[in-house]
Amino acid sequence: MAPNGWFKENLANVQGFEHPTAGKAYMFGESRPYERYRDLGINIRVLEPGQPASPYHSEGVEEFFIVLGGECLAVVEDEEVPLRKWDFLHCPPRTAHVIVGAGDGPATVLMVSGRRSEDPPHYPVSEIAGRYGASVE
Repeated sequence: MAPNGWFKENLANVQGFEHPTAGKAYMFGESRPYERYRDLGINIRVLEPGQPASPYHSEGVEEFFIVLGGECLAVVEDEEVPLRKWDFLHCPPRTAHVIVGAGDGPATVLMVSGRRSEDPPHYPVSEIAGRYGASVE
């Protein structure tokens, strides 16, 4: 890291993790030193068809999603929204959502969110998200 804090890192050198139902994740600001990422959480997910990235939820911060490759489906406020390469999805604070892999192969999604919220995440029940195994009971 440079003395003033900037740095470059290749994803091949970042320790990701693979979750059996939530895909592969490379996270900055979650599993990386928090003091480096005070304002933004950066997450790159690789989702197989049918894999939800998380439970259906809302947070007190803005969230942004860019599909870098493949296809996926977003459930946003109980509406199914198909997404494909280069599609951008913005969720204002307290927007219930989940991203689910779709299509014939893996989807790669860049996820960016604010980090400053006093509100805990909310996990509403959603019949539509439940079809993808992404709703709380």
